[in-house]
This record gives sequence, C-alpha cells and structure tokens, in this order.
Amino acid sequence: MKQRGRHRRRRRGQALRAFLAGTALALTAAATMISASQATVAGDPGALKPLTSSAETARLRLTENLLPQGDLDRLAGEMGRPVGVTAVLAGADHTLRTAADCTSAEKRALPVEPAATRAYCWNAADTAGWQPGAVTTSGDADDDGRWGANRVILSGWTAGGGAAADRGLARVAFVDAGDLDHLSYTWALLAVPVDGGRDYRGLTSHVSGMVWYEDKLLVTADDGDRAALYVYDMNRVQRATVDAEAIGRVADGWSAHGYRYVLPAIGSYRLTGGDGAPHPGGISLDRSTTPDSLVASEWTLAGGDRRARLWRYSFSTAPDRSGLLATGAAGHADADEAYETKTSEVRGVLSYRSHWYVSRAAGTQGGPGGLWRQDTDGARATQCGSEGTRRCWSPQTESLSYWQETGEVWSQSARMLFALPLASIDRSLD
Repeated sequence: MKQRGRHRRRRRGQALRAFLAGTALALTAAATMISASQATVAGDPGALKPLTSSAETARLRLTENLLPQGDLDRLAGEMGRPVGVTAVLAGADHTLRTAADCTSAEKRALPVEPAATRAYCWNAADTAGWQPGAVTTSGDADDDGRWGANRVILSGWTAGGGAAADRGLARVAFVDAGDLDHLSYTWALLAVPVDGGRDYRGLTSHVSGMVWYEDKLLVTADDGDRAALYVYDMNRVQRATVDAEAIGRVADGWSAHGYRYVLPAIGSYRLTGGDGAPHPGGISLDRSTTPDSLVASEWTLAGGDRRARLWRYSFSTAPDRSGLLATGAAGHADADEAYETKTSEVRGVLSYRSHWYVSRAAGTQGGPGGLWRQDTDGARATQCGSEGTRRCWSPQTESLSYWQETGEVWSQSARMLFALPLASIDRSLD
C-alpha cells in the first residue's frame, strides 16, 4: 500500500515514458465517415467570466463529513483485512479489446479530430445495461504515473436500463495498464457504510466525475442526500465473502451484488452553499496549480437562462489529510477560483495551466460532440472537415483526465475507452 510519505514528487514536464513509444492509431474508418455536413456548428461561447463576489463564490462551498474511525474499523473488522490496489489487479478476470478488434459501430464513439492514439472497447455482455462515466488514472494518483509498481486506469459505470435490481448502482473497473497492448480489469462495487459501520448499501449515483488523488478516490454523487462528492480510501478495498445479488451483510457473510470487491466510502463533501449551489457534474485533477487542485463543472441545458459554472478547490497539503480537500476550521472547502461559461451541456472538464477544456454533448442523436478550450480571453474549438465544423469530438464523454507524466488525455464514450495527447488537442484548436 502506497502512503503519502512514499510519494515521489518528480519534476513537471518530464519526458514521455518508454511505454508511450510506437505509432499512433489511425483515425478509425467509422469516425471518418462522420462528415461535416452531418453536424451543426456550435456557437462560440466566448471568454470565461470570472466570479469574484462573495455571494457568488459562497454558493460553491462544500462541507466535509468524514466517517468516524471507529465505524470504518468496525466494518473492516467484520469483513476482514482490507486489500490494496495490487491485490485487486491480480484478480483481473476480464480483458478489453484493442481498436483493431472493435466494431465499426463501437468506433463511432471515438473523436473525429484529433484522432485517438489509443482505443479499446469494453465487452458488450459485461457492460449491457450500464452507462459509462468518469475515468481517472494512477497519473492522477501520483505524478510519477504509478501506484506502487502499477499503472492503473479506473473506469466508473452506472446501472441504467438493465435489471431493476441494478438500477442506479455504481461500480468501478480497476484496469491494469502495465501493458497498454493488453488491458485487463476487474470490478468493484461502490458502497456507503451504514449503521455505524455494521453494514453498507450500494452507492446509487451517476458517476459523471471521478478523481484518484494520492490515496483517495473522489466520486460525484447525486443519490439524494445532498452529497456532492463521496470519498473512498484506495487502501480500504474489501473482499466480498458471498457471491450473491444482495448488497451488504447477509446470513453467511458479506455480499457485493455478485462482485468480488467492494469499496466503502469513508466520507463525503456536502452541498452547503444554499440556494443556487451547483452540483458538480464533471471533475478532474489539475497538477499545474500550487497546490494541486480539483476542478469541477456543472451541467446546464442548451437554451436555458443560466450559465454554467467552472470552479476549483485546492487539495490539502497537511500530512494527515492525504487526498482530501483543503478545509478551514469549520470543515468548509471553499472555491479558490470560479468562472461562468456560455458553454451549455458540459460533460467533461479539464484545466491545465491557464486553459479550461470542456466537452459538450452531441448536438444530434449519435452525432459527434464538441470540445472547447476557454480562458478569460476567448474560446477555441477543435475543427474538422472541409467546412471546419466544430462538432468533431466524441459524442458523449463524461470526463477528461490528464495523465501528466505521459501527456495524454483519457476519456470514454459508449463502449470505447480512449486516449490522445493533450498536445494534439491544442494543435487542433490552434
């Protein structure tokens, strides 16, 4: 298990690792079939508008609520000693297909421009009835790109139109990314302890945002208790002892809806900004700030009367608060920076240096989405086709995750998990 004291802080901007060597994937035939004439030009959202008044920024406040240590110890004592990420990866029992083995229909979820340089597809039987959500990596967890000896991708999913017993549940795929030509993975159910740590329930939330920072995993939440984010400890993965559909304590032990692993939350951040408090939709990590920060975006409808907000919180630098947000004496996490954007239907958000990148939902069913880069001076969009349409991005990317050590942005849409260099995005924008 990797603790904060063992994190190796390396210089920013180091050269790409050897594992990135190789030729980029060609833009898929399916993606190139999406012509400019099939997409509408999205309106320019213009420059970001800074939010500076105390009334505006107060709405962004979160309050930290960590579970008592006794509750967590009680659950671990009942379930058995927690396991680490390495043990979970050792149990990987599924594989992702590389782009060459994905169907044309699956590859329509890839960006048109810039093209993905890595692409994989999830097994249809394994993901039927589940909606893909956020992606985060060990590049978020530690700036050397590894968690212990492992390179890892975490992929969040939410049960949608499948079995009623699944509906609303959230799970995470632990993907072993040590060999990028052969990705293997296994599932862990996201859960929330109840009854003082004597039991747990499944997290019922759309996983639209997820950040793994140091030893904590922050996950967006919308399951009705005003929690904006749930907090998980990556050193507290528990093994289920009973293979059953039930969730929590059962007669013969502990069940996790048929999964071998369950990740119980250790706390949450609640919305306490009063009326008008935005619910974080997309989140990601920004390592270009000091200290490192969590950035967030909210979803707004196209044509609505309210602009979307983009904002950030600093992570704590206290040795006993690894992976948690910086808070004051009252446990409040306040935004360090906030903006309004005219971009609506924001899916994923990424901030790096002075730029904010936001992905937009597809304008038409099954059509391509948009990717904009904004700052206080203006906005640019990726463009493609002879007519220079701005609808060139993946149809529905819930999150954007920047692996700083490799220079790649990871995301997923439909059944495609993909990556491409941030530099190629900037070239397309410029």
